[in-house]
Amino acid sequence: MEDSIGNGWPSCRKCVAGSLLPLSDFGSQGAPIHYKAWVCSNPDCGFNIKIRNGDVYLNEPIASGAMHAPRMR
Repeated sequence: MEDSIGNGWPSCRKCVAGSLLPLSDFGSQGAPIHYKAWVCSNPDCGFNIKIRNGDVYLNEPIASGAMHAPRMR
């Protein structure tokens, strides 16, 4: 289902005002994990769905990431 903006991302079924945006990450060995999470683009909504260790989590708290210190490589 395409959202009303026409960007191709699915509409959020919780608020209908935002789009669900896919997020990717890297595994412990550095391999990319595509679409590990989907988060609503509407900041007032906060809906999210995540996969962690094969389990699905809904609506976990979202941190801003502003205080995150990058890992030295």
